[in-house]
Amino acid sequence: MPSLNFILPHWLYWGTLLLFPFLAMLLVARQRRRGPPREPILFNAYLFWLTSGFMGLHRMYLKSWWGLVYVPLFAGILYCNSEVRDSREDVSRTTAELEQAQTGESRIRPADPAAATPEERKSIADAQALVVAKRAEYAAAKKVQDDWRGRARAIGILVLALLLADAVLMPRLVRKRRAQATAAGYAADPVAPEPEVPLQGTAEDPTLRIRSRYTDWIDIVNQRAGEYVAYWAVIAVFVYYYEVLARFVFNSPTNWVHESMFLMFGMQYMISGAYAYREDQHVRVDVFYSKFSVRGKALADVVSSVFFFIFTVTMVWTGWRFAADAVNNGETSFTEWGIQYWPVKLTLPIGAALILLQGVSKLIKDIMILKTPAQA
Repeated sequence: MPSLNFILPHWLYWGTLLLFPFLAMLLVARQRRRGPPREPILFNAYLFWLTSGFMGLHRMYLKSWWGLVYVPLFAGILYCNSEVRDSREDVSRTTAELEQAQTGESRIRPADPAAATPEERKSIADAQALVVAKRAEYAAAKKVQDDWRGRARAIGILVLALLLADAVLMPRLVRKRRAQATAAGYAADPVAPEPEVPLQGTAEDPTLRIRSRYTDWIDIVNQRAGEYVAYWAVIAVFVYYYEVLARFVFNSPTNWVHESMFLMFGMQYMISGAYAYREDQHVRVDVFYSKFSVRGKALADVVSSVFFFIFTVTMVWTGWRFAADAVNNGETSFTEWGIQYWPVKLTLPIGAALILLQGVSKLIKDIMILKTPAQA
């Protein structure tokens, strides 16, 4: 198989992080208006075709046994690539031995071959014979590697031809599958969503049920921010999928995949902190807190908010200085990818500011509980 030399451009990385959540939120909102989808879905079929069509999963999604044709072909590609990887050792070894033999032959070659002694002529002949032998070994090892690479390429071309044919046939295959399901009387009904059950120790905050016009806008901002960065997790699925495919199918491992994803998840962690705080999903040592009454919990939160605001205000200030230095210096990573670090570090003060706002919202709600005896 040919190698993949793709390196993610910086503009594509930042553009995807900015635009993909908007697109995903629009698609989800449209689907909610239409109601739960019914299988099979043409979009899902093309998604399987794009991401795992080389294994025939798009056909299996449509319950077509022709998908099994792809399995031995993909297994053949993996086997050929494993042989290519194994042959690299022989190619590397014979290359080093050939270079060593050529260096040795050049060192013993006399300045005037006509004046060489019989012993020197014999040494030169032996060295030249060794060079010829090592060159033959290198050529044999390289031929083995090229043969396995050519077999993988041939199978890959066959798989690509099958995928292109299925891309054209996909709409008809989806309609056919729907017709078969309807005729058989088991057309899939919308799947009922699973009930949301809060984890133990969460959703105990009494302010979750309190609303006011002063706090609603803060809650909405943090809700939208949390939903926005949540869709980044979908990007990670495709990016890590590319890494596995590039590494094991095309023998082209990358470095930028791991760096791009741990930076993305770091930014997601900062931006989504306020949303987790809003939904009471942070870890809490609630040995005593869970046993308090509603007013008791509100009072405990008001008292402990002093430490919360000290921490978050400090985090906003130090995070801003940290990010400002990165912006002013145009800081980039030390890897060959060289991605800009200042947008990543800018999420530190932004995330801290969102948490600070959510803390203000929670404090207002706690005070409302304390001022309302009916909440006891």
